[in-house]
Amino acid sequence: MGQLKSIGILTAGGDCQGLNAAIRGVAKTAIKKYDMEVIGFHDGYAGLIENRYLRLTDRHLSGILTIGGTILGTTRVKPHKVSLGETTVDMTAKVVANYHKLHLDALICIGGGGTQKNALRLMQNTDMNILTLPKTIDNDVSGTDVCFGYDTAVGIATEAIDRLHSTAYSHHRVMLVEVMGHNTGWLTAASGLAGGADVVVIPEIPYDPKSIAKALIERNRSGKRFSIVAIAEGAMSKQEHAAKQAALQKGKKKHKAPLLEDTAVIRLHRHLGELTNLEIRVTSLGHVMRGGSPSSFDRIIASQLGSHAVELVNDGHFGVLVAMRDGKATPIPLEEVAGKRRTIELDDPIITSLQQLGINLGVDKL
Repeated sequence: MGQLKSIGILTAGGDCQGLNAAIRGVAKTAIKKYDMEVIGFHDGYAGLIENRYLRLTDRHLSGILTIGGTILGTTRVKPHKVSLGETTVDMTAKVVANYHKLHLDALICIGGGGTQKNALRLMQNTDMNILTLPKTIDNDVSGTDVCFGYDTAVGIATEAIDRLHSTAYSHHRVMLVEVMGHNTGWLTAASGLAGGADVVVIPEIPYDPKSIAKALIERNRSGKRFSIVAIAEGAMSKQEHAAKQAALQKGKKKHKAPLLEDTAVIRLHRHLGELTNLEIRVTSLGHVMRGGSPSSFDRIIASQLGSHAVELVNDGHFGVLVAMRDGKATPIPLEEVAGKRRTIELDDPIITSLQQLGINLGVDKL
């Protein structure tokens, strides 16, 4: 295969720390080692559809390693399903036309689960050469041991829990802390473990409100007059989970029972208010977890994955997620990971550690 000359790059989906480090890793390796041209598309797949881009140079890359977010911008636009008013249009042909118009030899898509699926769809239905990188604070991209953005977000959540300890102690309160994570509990479990939470509630383990109430009351009676409860935004009670499963069995893609209209932390607050006489306060960390400067770990893996992606492009190796496996950047076929979600198994070491420390997981027994 002849020397490749031009690489496209985009960031799609939610923002997170480490995106700029990945962009920098790709562009610097491509420019300095292989004398390639690097074209960055604005706002994810939207920029590719609309042909909005810039040619990345050292000037664009200077100083971005420490900056959060993405200099390219991001959206959740899907090439095959673009909203135009009340209708949706397949813009795949436009993507392909712009790809060839710019004489790209490969496209590197940086994103989470949705980005992986969109990249696979493009690869299967066009002649485009595509690779992906795994980013998300939720840490739920399949095929990789870790996603960049996760480590920084865990640090932010842990610091928040640390700070809540002092006010919870001073006022003898129960503090409910809602952590990001719609479908997986990696962030909540890790920050709960690191921050010394007394209860950790995650989507993978539907909770029993009575079990949590019992744990909090027992702490209070033993003289521990404050408690910290870390709960993922996608957590559900056993009742709510059963209702959702019943709806799915009936063929409903989305289920919104009355209780599910509220956020997870508000629903739990309601349950505990009915079951205890404890003073309870709520804190939702929300999008603050996505922002700020990336940790050194996230900078390192994002740089490594970005650099290795260019090596793969140079070798003509496409159709892969550039994953982190056993500390090494490793190509994994996109077909094996797209459409799958990495959740916490009940025998995962982090769950084992939480149990061994006596931290309530929302149920009396797993």
